[in-house]
Amino acid sequence: MKRAESERLVAVVSAAIFLETLFYAVITPLLPELSHQLHLSKLTAGVMTAAYPVGTLLGSLPGGALAVRRGPRFTLIVGLVVVVISTVGFGLLHSVVGLDTARFVEGVGGAFAWAGGLAWIVAVTPPERRGAVMGKALGTSIAGSLFGPAIGALASATGRAALFCALAGVASLLVAPIAMRPDASSSSGQPVSEALRVLHRPAMAGAMWLMVLPAIVSGALNVLGPLQLHRFGAGAAVIGVTFLIGAAIEALISPAVGHYSDRHGRTLPLRGGLIGVGVGLACFSLASSSLALVLLLIVTAVPLGVFWAPVMALVSDVAEAQGIDQAHAAALMNLSWAAGQIIGSAGSGAAGKAFGNGAPTLAVTVLCFVTLLGLQASRAGSPKVPAGG
Repeated sequence: MKRAESERLVAVVSAAIFLETLFYAVITPLLPELSHQLHLSKLTAGVMTAAYPVGTLLGSLPGGALAVRRGPRFTLIVGLVVVVISTVGFGLLHSVVGLDTARFVEGVGGAFAWAGGLAWIVAVTPPERRGAVMGKALGTSIAGSLFGPAIGALASATGRAALFCALAGVASLLVAPIAMRPDASSSSGQPVSEALRVLHRPAMAGAMWLMVLPAIVSGALNVLGPLQLHRFGAGAAVIGVTFLIGAAIEALISPAVGHYSDRHGRTLPLRGGLIGVGVGLACFSLASSSLALVLLLIVTAVPLGVFWAPVMALVSDVAEAQGIDQAHAAALMNLSWAAGQIIGSAGSGAAGKAFGNGAPTLAVTVLCFVTLLGLQASRAGSPKVPAGG
């Protein structure tokens, strides 16, 4: 496929992923209001936040299997349609069970959308450009998490029903242009068991852990950050703007970091990211005002944004080196991200309720520095392939 055609494909896929990520991130500024309306504790708020990644976790391997059998384009369309329907449900429902269910179904749709979209992008991208191209796609998708909190803040003022139904209508308009794109990928027929058999190997296990860890950080901050800001007296607008700025930073640096990883290796930028995130988390409980916490969350977004493009390219590189279909590789990325989000959101909510915010943030800080020591000791880099290895 020519480079211009490849870039158009990346643009279309990125638009779909943008909307999927927007729907995921929309809950952040709504969480305090929903907690008040539905009498949610930190634990049940964490469960509502985690319902989306739980759906992604359970939908990851089926999404990859569908992409292998029916192709990335078909899988992306299925995922987008499921996200649209569940988004309407989240706008119209008003019970804890209903909202949790809608978030769960959205997560399943998101897993299918990401599996199809990422497999499609990787199929048309040479390994030596994989980090840069994934960085561009991720930059666009992260912009969805940038607008998500803003939409959530707007929904808290206008009501969820009309706004979420309108957004679902916009997302449905993408189905036609996606269906019109040529999908020249052929099915490998590779069973899911082939992907599962490499999970115990150090290269794949290490790559997946490097994706699980930032997802844990993200999940924890998405729960503890809004609730602590609300405790300090910040409203939905302040919370939305805080996470909007953080997501903007991640979107801006993702393409550059992906390109850097193509040239200098996948794990080199991750070491700096681990230090920055670890320090930010260690300082979370020290913030004594909404302004201090806002600044801390924004600053921590910089090293957190360093992770995504290099790690996703790393998982793709390892899968290619070990003969795993890229659709299954995308499923493993979904699996890693979802597992981290569940641990971070539900785990931090439960630990925060039982022991205070210091316990979960300190625990994740320790994980960051232990991982850094592991990277330094082993000098683990990307696999021996042309993609910046």
